[in-house]
Order: sequence, then C-alpha cells, then structure tokens
Amino acid sequence: MAYKVIIPAAGQGKRMGAGKNKLLLELNGTPVFIHTLKVFEEDTECESIILALHPQDESEFKALIEKYNIKKVASFVPGGKERQHSIHNALKEAGATGIVLVHDAARPFIDKRHIHELTDAAHRTGAAIVAVPVKDTIKMVKNEKVTSTVDRSSLWAVQTPQAFRISTLLDAYEKADQDHFLGTDDASLVERLGHPVTVVEGNYDNIKLTTPEDLFFAEAIMNKRKTSLASLDEK
Repeated sequence: MAYKVIIPAAGQGKRMGAGKNKLLLELNGTPVFIHTLKVFEEDTECESIILALHPQDESEFKALIEKYNIKKVASFVPGGKERQHSIHNALKEAGATGIVLVHDAARPFIDKRHIHELTDAAHRTGAAIVAVPVKDTIKMVKNEKVTSTVDRSSLWAVQTPQAFRISTLLDAYEKADQDHFLGTDDASLVERLGHPVTVVEGNYDNIKLTTPEDLFFAEAIMNKRKTSLASLDEK
C-alpha cells in the first residue's frame, strides 16, 4: 500500500542535553535522522517524505540529505511552536487523498513489516497506530502515595509511525485548530472526533531517542541487528 510520510524534525531535544538538535547526533557514524530517513528511502511503498524543520537547522539538514543521497524528501516545511503545529504545516503538503504516516525522526528502528501492517490497517479503517503492551506494573500516585494499581492487561505504550487516511487526519487537525486543542499524539486528535483507531502490535526495539541513556540502548539495538544479519548470512 503506497503512502507518504511526515517526519517532524524541528524539536530541540532539550532532555538529550546535546547543545544542538539531537537528530544530528551520530549512531555508528551516521546522524540519527538519516538512519530514520533511510528506512523510508529504501521502502518501495513510500512515495515521498515531508520534513518539518526549524529554520536554523534547514541548511545543515539539507546538506546531510544530499550527502547521504536521500531522494524521497519532496517538501521541507517550517516547524511550528509545538509538534502538532509542525505536522499541521506538513499535512497541508500531503495532498487530499491516500495514506499518510507520521513518524518521529528520533525513532530510527522502525521496520518495514510494521509500516506495511499499519498502512494496510489505515486503508481499511482510516486510522492505525503501532504500540506495544506495557511490561511494568503501573500505579496511580498522588502526593507521593499510591492510590491504586492499574490493570496493565489493557495498557499499551504507543509509538510511531501512526497511519491515517489523509482526509481523516486533516479533518482532525482542522477541528483541533478551531478548538485550540493540543493533543498528546496524532491519534488523540482523531479519537476526539469519535473515529476508531486500530492498534498494530509493534516491537520494543522501536525506541525514541530522548535522553543520553537512550543512545546506549540504540547502540545495543544496532549491535543486536548486526549479529542477527551476520547469522543469516552464515546460513
């Protein structure tokens, strides 16, 4: 199923403490956001990439995109004050029909199988997200006291990409803009319209690089994947 993908990359990543856009940090010698773009560049079902950037980063990002021969970036749009504003800007470049994905630039480990499952689900139902079951015990806390223990059997940790019919997501964004509503993710905007959202089970490797510790996890995931590929080559 063909799709377009919006990748917001305008955040400053203050929790990473890098002193620059965290997406420019390197994993195995390559910037984080290039790892992410390559997933979509190499997917034959991806028609184009729409990238939302902070103006001060635009020239550096464009130079790196050219250096790494990324051809599918069709549009650059200015990032907004909030992630939601950046995506709304990008969504206006996506056209009126088809499937659009929204994916965090700081999640370089999404795999094509889950992307394709998402796009198929969005084509059928209009909206789909990738998520994984929560593994930890979750407690409600108030004033440093536990008030209850939540049944985790119905709790899922949501990731990206999130996939939608373009018309569905655009309706949700326009309504949110009218109501001055800021959601926690794209699906939350669709949910408030009463539209059902399908869940596709993902992979725990699909982490978002947010803090310095996440870079160690990222290196471990890359090493694990290299080992797996080496084992397959030996067979």
